[in-house]
Amino acid sequence: MPGFLIRLFVTALALGIASAIVPGIHITGFWNLLGAAFLLGLANAVIRPILVILTLPITLLTLGLFLWVINAAMLALVAAMMDSFTIDGFFSALLASLVVSLVSWMASWYVGPAGQIEILSVRR
Repeated sequence: MPGFLIRLFVTALALGIASAIVPGIHITGFWNLLGAAFLLGLANAVIRPILVILTLPITLLTLGLFLWVINAAMLALVAAMMDSFTIDGFFSALLASLVVSLVSWMASWYVGPAGQIEILSVRR
């Protein structure tokens, strides 16, 4: 359970940074941010694997860059489900998916596979 909450807050942080940096991404309120993070995690767990399998030839042809479009589609799907989360256009969703991916990737350096915060210390 703590691992789920840590990942939820990491995704919420990434969405908050994306809404602050990317023009055309608007999320109002902290609870809406957490709701969007929860829905994004749910969409990434259920719908995204199906899309990845269905678009595998395109993904191979573009050397994996089409996964970026799938991530943008997941953000657009979450925005379509929530009134308090809006995306103005496709390129805003594409840039926001890049920001969310980068922030989540950097935060995952500190969150281990068990979902706990891990810090490596070396003694000499």
